Amino acid sequence: MTCDVPDHVQNSTDGRASDATAGVTALPDTPPARAALGLVTAVESDCIANHSIRSYLFARLMARSTGMVSGREYDDRLLFLACVMHDLGLAPEGEHTQRFELVGADRAAEFLTEHGLPAAEVDAVWEAIALHTTPQIAERRGPLCLLVRAGIGVDFGGALSAGLDPMAVTDEEAEAIHGAYPRLAMISSIVDAIATQAAKHPANGPSYSLGGELLRERGNPPRPTRMEVAALSSRWAG
Repeated sequence: MTCDVPDHVQNSTDGRASDATAGVTALPDTPPARAALGLVTAVESDCIANHSIRSYLFARLMARSTGMVSGREYDDRLLFLACVMHDLGLAPEGEHTQRFELVGADRAAEFLTEHGLPAAEVDAVWEAIALHTTPQIAERRGPLCLLVRAGIGVDFGGALSAGLDPMAVTDEEAEAIHGAYPRLAMISSIVDAIATQAAKHPANGPSYSLGGELLRERGNPPRPTRMEVAALSSRWAG
């Protein structure tokens, strides 16, 4: 499973980005960032990997919209790592005996520890990934958790974090991001992956967790979940 992701920092849809979108699809070019991106594109489907990358790009734009400055209010390195690895728990291989948010957080923490990140930074990324589906709590755990959840929310078509406006992302910026990292069948792929993991083991989808609820809503025979219906009627139409 691979994703067509340029290796350089300044990427764009066609190499002729306008002034309004210059740099909007730029990715961090550090060894941990490159390694994390390589891991994600190797183990996740293209549509889920693209979603993770877009979530970072949207999160960065949401930070801009609120006046947050990288290096002052938030750490862009950690924002990228948390966003790009937030769905590692949906990768099909490996044991899945707890909800996917924790599987992904644990896997990301192990990976970042192996790549030499300090324990405090590893813990910050773990927390942001573990809480990314948890409304109200994530927003109160600092800028990293808030921005990760916000970026993911914008990619699903709306803001998940209180006080953040997804319309702060311009149509030009959204077009550049979606051109570089197409949506493909993102929403159905993510719902299928979460429901599939939840169905494998009771601990993967506890009652009232996202996994448990999506599995219940998906039903048998399968039917669209509320998440899918909402995304299809959102700004990105899926």
